[in-house]
Amino acid sequence: MIYRNCGATCWVTNKFMRNSIKIGELEFKYKKDALEYYKKILNSYGFGDSLNDNDYNDLIDLLCFEENDEEYIEEEKVTDDESSPDITDIRVAKVQYGAKCFEIVWSDQETEYISYRLLITKPKHNPASYFNIACRNAIQEDLRLTKQQYFDLHSEKGFVKCQETSKLSKWENLVIDHRQPNTFSVIVDRFIELNDIDINKVDYVTSSGNLLLFKDEHLIEKFKNYHKKKATLRIVRKECNSGRAYQARIAPQKKDLNIPNKS
Repeated sequence: MIYRNCGATCWVTNKFMRNSIKIGELEFKYKKDALEYYKKILNSYGFGDSLNDNDYNDLIDLLCFEENDEEYIEEEKVTDDESSPDITDIRVAKVQYGAKCFEIVWSDQETEYISYRLLITKPKHNPASYFNIACRNAIQEDLRLTKQQYFDLHSEKGFVKCQETSKLSKWENLVIDHRQPNTFSVIVDRFIELNDIDINKVDYVTSSGNLLLFKDEHLIEKFKNYHKKKATLRIVRKECNSGRAYQARIAPQKKDLNIPNKS
């Protein structure tokens, strides 16, 4: 989220038909059109490249658009704050797993990653969703290690078999899936219940990689250990990774994956 001033004066108007939005001078009939527009900008640059003037201005407009939380805004003015740092550059950065992300460079030398998807869609979060996100971020390294171990053991020319379809697949086409009945949401819910956690009182911090984490590091380790004990994992193609919590408990099988211990 952007909490600083955009370093520019802009007007944001959003008074068309319900699904339509206007970002700066750009008009989009649907949010999906805006998402595709900014995705093309992001993918048109290499890592470390600074945006040209036109794309820079489009991102500034998007930042100003993000600062207004109301769905319909009548010519609301966002003004400069002389006490706030200015944006000196917007570039494309490499983030987790080699993905691209816009990165803001401020005049005080601070930098900040931004997600054009979050700026446009403005997802509504509640205590339960924040807790779920922090739990998922807590285990990302464990899931990466699990996936890497499977590739190290079974990869042939960069391909491994999907454990559900047996289709040979590349790394980017595969994800780690929680086998039923202990889906990820079930594990999180049970963890909250067993530890009598009031999710309305949990504090969070944002990592340098822009990930939401529990402020209490003990809580992070506690969830990681619980997840490691309860999760039964598979590596499957992305299209197979759907919720199946309704299925009955399945007995452990030899091809089930476990989170490896760090060396």
